[in-house]
Amino acid sequence: MKRIALLAVTALMCLIAMAQANQDPYYARRATLFDELPIGKKDIVMLGNSLTDGCEFNELLNNRHIGIVGDIVQGLIDRIGPIIEGQPKKLFIMSGVNDISHDVTADSIARVTEKLIMMVKKGSPRTKIYLQSLLPFNNDVREWKLLKGREHVVVEANALLEQVARRQGVTWINLYPLFVDNQGKLRADLTNDGLHLMGKGYLIWRDAIKPYIK
Repeated sequence: MKRIALLAVTALMCLIAMAQANQDPYYARRATLFDELPIGKKDIVMLGNSLTDGCEFNELLNNRHIGIVGDIVQGLIDRIGPIIEGQPKKLFIMSGVNDISHDVTADSIARVTEKLIMMVKKGSPRTKIYLQSLLPFNNDVREWKLLKGREHVVVEANALLEQVARRQGVTWINLYPLFVDNQGKLRADLTNDGLHLMGKGYLIWRDAIKPYIK
């Protein structure tokens, strides 16, 4: 049976140095577990932030689950080494909302993401790459002060990320329309904090990417 390795790389809620992030106990626990459970050529890797880390993709997709917490988009680059070394069959990427909370521009998010993709293509050319859109958030459910008034950056980033996918010849998966309400916010029935997903939301995500898992 095909295995799926979930690599969840979560941005800290403040933009701090990687050295600090590595001191977080949870980060260290997951990182050392990942060291003991290396990625192989049959694996499918989910690389992302806390949205990815919060899901049991191994359960939803009946495959293997590995989770790591700690980084922003640039951090994905810092953490990509073991993935490239493992030469996984497929790699699903989603990250950026934490960068937005620290005033990182859509252009910067797209630029770093493209760098990441290019590194994977060079180091693991047989890996099939899937770039997933950012999801909306909803400050009406709970106010995320660092995201206030920045809903438009998600839209801008997604437009640029789609261009990155086309330019790099990787598969673009636009999840955004599945999660957004008519006001451009994360559907309130899918979240309890305005940013992270409840179970129903993860089922929507699962169903959206399932055709690409096979």
